[in-house]
Amino acid sequence: MSLSVDITHPLGDLTLKTAFTAPSGITTLFGHSGSGKSTVINAVAGLLRPRQGTIAWSGETLLDTAKRVNCPVHKRRFGLVFQDARLFPHLNVQRNLLYGQRFARPDGPAAGWAPTLDEVANLLGISDLLNRHTTTLSGGEKQRVAIGRALLSRPRMLLMDEPLAALDNARKEEILPYLERLRDHTGLPILYVSHSVAEVARLATSVVVLENGQVARAGPAEEVLSDPQMVHQFGLREAGAVLPATIAAHHDDGLTELTVSGGQLFLPRMQADVHSRTRVRILAQDILLSTERPTGTSALNILPATVVALRSGQGPGTIVQLYCGQDRLLARITRRSAEAMALKPGCAIFAVIKSVSIARTDVGAG
Repeated sequence: MSLSVDITHPLGDLTLKTAFTAPSGITTLFGHSGSGKSTVINAVAGLLRPRQGTIAWSGETLLDTAKRVNCPVHKRRFGLVFQDARLFPHLNVQRNLLYGQRFARPDGPAAGWAPTLDEVANLLGISDLLNRHTTTLSGGEKQRVAIGRALLSRPRMLLMDEPLAALDNARKEEILPYLERLRDHTGLPILYVSHSVAEVARLATSVVVLENGQVARAGPAEEVLSDPQMVHQFGLREAGAVLPATIAAHHDDGLTELTVSGGQLFLPRMQADVHSRTRVRILAQDILLSTERPTGTSALNILPATVVALRSGQGPGTIVQLYCGQDRLLARITRRSAEAMALKPGCAIFAVIKSVSIARTDVGAG
């Protein structure tokens, strides 16, 4: 199952000219405000008719302007979730959820997942809210109900337009684990609009970066996030990489040991089973480089690596792309340090990781 998009449409002073394919998993449309993200998702949903182009779902044509084909919204069978939950204020949670079932087709979605009310409520952690009035819910709870209503319509794909943008950080942290469960346990493809690098790192399996209405980069999340050419899109403070990892052990001193392709990492204890998979996000600013393996240091996480590429901007900094095992890292150092160390592609180096933050937990998968 995949979504293919190739459209052209006026976008203010710009022209949106975008072509990409969204495979299974969560495909994130990332870009700054005005880059065309919401226009793309509205076109996919059928809420906007592009001036020119095609949209297809697993070989089924939804839009072909040349052939005057434009499948209406309800026949596309995509579930939509917006920034605001848009719940019916006169209905309680259960009746809001059941409203989605009115649009469910008996053959279910292409993914083969035909959820019941109880399954959706358990998946999203809203079983205890069913009799509550929607006006008594927090922002995070409202968004979970909105997602549940969309799921119960048995969509072929979920379209989510910055669903966490209106929430504060506490509410975002509340809902992110449920989005992870949705991604990992339903098999339902999701097209997810975001301008948050942290959300992309935690949720996305693939990323499409939009810049001035065009695709600047597209591919697996691990590759796009670690591309030094994309640093200007993500910002220096958010630039970094995402590494798949496996939990190797929980130690008595409160640390969890992770295995990555390039060696071992130690983090504060994680609430996950040994042998389960996870993904860690390592910021470029949290990596020091050394031409020799450091000794006599408090750093626990030191990984051997090879320099792949260097990219210097107009300022004093340099972004160094590294291969660490089978994974890629980004390190941000000064240009002076890069010159003093004589760094160039192919150099052997050691990456000293100052801190690691958990980006995605994929417990039990694989």
